[in-house]
Amino acid sequence: MKSIGIIANPNSGKDVRRLYSYATTISNHEKVNLMERMILGAQDLGVEKIFIMPDNSEMGSNAKSSLELNGDLKADVEILDFRIMGTYEDTIQATNEFIKLGVHCIIILGGDGTNRLVAAKNSNIPIIPISTGTNNVYPRFYEGTTVGMAAAILCEYGMQDDYIIHDKIIEVYKNGEIIDYALIDVAITNQIFVGNRAIENIKDISELIVSRSHPASIGFSSIIGVQALSTYSDDFGYRTRLHCGRKKVLAPFTAGKMTTVECETPSKMELNQMYVSKPTQKGTIALDGERILPFESGELLGFVIRRKGPLRIDVEAALEYGLKRKFFV
Repeated sequence: MKSIGIIANPNSGKDVRRLYSYATTISNHEKVNLMERMILGAQDLGVEKIFIMPDNSEMGSNAKSSLELNGDLKADVEILDFRIMGTYEDTIQATNEFIKLGVHCIIILGGDGTNRLVAAKNSNIPIIPISTGTNNVYPRFYEGTTVGMAAAILCEYGMQDDYIIHDKIIEVYKNGEIIDYALIDVAITNQIFVGNRAIENIKDISELIVSRSHPASIGFSSIIGVQALSTYSDDFGYRTRLHCGRKKVLAPFTAGKMTTVECETPSKMELNQMYVSKPTQKGTIALDGERILPFESGELLGFVIRRKGPLRIDVEAALEYGLKRKFFV
């Protein structure tokens, strides 16, 4: 049976960073609309079963009910049955359920953080990351219908090199042991508490490691992105230290705000190359924009970029693959 899973984070795009930036806010109503269009695009091209993560806003149920009411629902849509926690644990639980169910792909509506959680639990099921969060370097903005179409092509033809990308990750080590990883960026900060996880002041970041960098990106990685380019296909990333040296750059640290940052010239990090830092004070490590990991003064922190990340579906390439094989005829 051709099946897909959908994770829509009801909290994505609503965190505290909106209080000090001009970031886009995507309502849960719009996420429901996106899901409806994904379902329609997928079912008309042969997807038979669609599983959706439950949430307190009942977004999946609302999408299903709307399509049923309009007489447009053909596929069998099922909302996963588990206790809703209203936290990141729901995303992890849904991912685990999708793995057990053997879905062909997972569509994720969220930001960099949501996608990191899914990728941490899943290494074999291809994903389609859709941008609905605050930091959106990893996911992209897509029209829901085309996402459903791309998912249907994956269900029909399986994993093809033409449209499957094996992404990079940044492994994080503490005292020689791996403790977590990020998809896009890792920031070493002097903030000693995790708190609300957001970093409001660029002065709190002392070092930055990125797997990707581009001037079109918003957030931490833009500090390097306005100086050096590293795409998803490049077998390298970069690192830099902030608030030292004489170089100053202007970067979109938050949406709508250009920030002057003093930093070193970025150093290239080849794949599988370990970079070690030994902070002289305690702090926290932020993964993809969110403070998560505390560390003590003098602890050894290690960072390695590897091509061990999630398998991602290139939506445009998948549609082109389907076109060449007359999938839509």
